[in-house]
Amino acid sequence: MTIPPSTNHAQAKISVRGLKKSFGRKVVLDGFDLNVTKGESMVIIGGSGSGKSVFLKCLLGLVKPDAGSITIDGVDMVGGDRATREQMRRNMGMLFQGGALFDSLTVWENVAFALNEGIGRRRVTRVRSRQIAIEKLRAVGLSPDIADLAPSELSGGMQKRVALARAIAPAPEILLFDEPTTGLDPIMADTINDLIVSSVQTLGATAISITHDMASARKIATRIAMLYQGKLIWEGSASEVDNSGNPYVDQFVNGRSEGPIQQQIRAR
Repeated sequence: MTIPPSTNHAQAKISVRGLKKSFGRKVVLDGFDLNVTKGESMVIIGGSGSGKSVFLKCLLGLVKPDAGSITIDGVDMVGGDRATREQMRRNMGMLFQGGALFDSLTVWENVAFALNEGIGRRRVTRVRSRQIAIEKLRAVGLSPDIADLAPSELSGGMQKRVALARAIAPAPEILLFDEPTTGLDPIMADTINDLIVSSVQTLGATAISITHDMASARKIATRIAMLYQGKLIWEGSASEVDNSGNPYVDQFVNGRSEGPIQQQIRAR
């Protein structure tokens, strides 16, 4: 059932090979392979416990895999030089599932966090970082008058937009999105999807998103890959996902209770 990634390894911006991770007896990633080309928006779908979040944490360096490799522009992100790995990670922007804004900082300070802390490709003055923060707030449809508010004074949808503005503020080469529409109503979720698409295109960034929201996946992806039991079982263009020919993918994207996934759950 496992399939090889279709993109040529040598051409990949991000290449994952044989990634494995277990927690005790629980195998989460079991030989996961994936290639993502420069400028591509890859969306990884799969049910809870399929390994999506663990993969993202491995990519960020928050979790060390048990085996396998992750390379970005040919740089080994698992066993390579630590300083080089850290420099590569400075070129990543992350939109966390819950936003993960800092309560002790104002909205603009949250957006400009990487700039103020010297994270990313540039460090700028505090005056300039505020200007950039306001520019990014405008880019995600928020007015400058919220810049000095606390995150707690914003709605959930506005907090998600602020978190997106923070992710794009340092102009990263790679953008990562963890369940970007979780907890949002359908209209706000679609707004966030539109903002993700425009942000990725404007930056020319390479993006990886994890989600089980198929409306979001269809809209923001150029390619979609499905993880099941820690392995890549299908990948293709966003336009192909509804006619994948894979019974596991078909069951998942249509939200059916009956199918091979449910059969295996019952067999346990």
